[in-house]
Amino acid sequence: MKINAELVLDLRTKKSWSQEELALAAGVNLRTIQRIEKEATASLQTKKALASAFSIHISDLEPQETPKMKKYEYKTLEIQTKEGFFSGIKKYDLPDFAGIFNKEGQEGWLLVQVLTPGLMQGIWSGKTDNVIALFQREIIE
Repeated sequence: MKINAELVLDLRTKKSWSQEELALAAGVNLRTIQRIEKEATASLQTKKALASAFSIHISDLEPQETPKMKKYEYKTLEIQTKEGFFSGIKKYDLPDFAGIFNKEGQEGWLLVQVLTPGLMQGIWSGKTDNVIALFQREIIE
């Protein structure tokens, strides 16, 4: 089973113990201590013995998994709208947003935001810029 080898090494160093001295204090073989510090594996009995030697709780020897930072990529998609799109919206004037977003979703893209850069000008003039959709997806390494 896995063990926090960094903690074992740190605690051993703080006590100024050699690997041999830790092996003696824990009642285990020297090779066991070497394997723990190199491969981060130990039996349950060895974990208990180390916890006792260091006067800590056995759960403190559990490996500390550092969460991987997620990485994302982004893309924008310009969706064409009709002139006067926002001034007199009719159902048949709308782009097929669901179809567009579902197509991107099937490729792993998540819709983050829909931007309408010229919306305020478009409301007054009856014209509007196209809608921009911002998508993200996680990069799997």
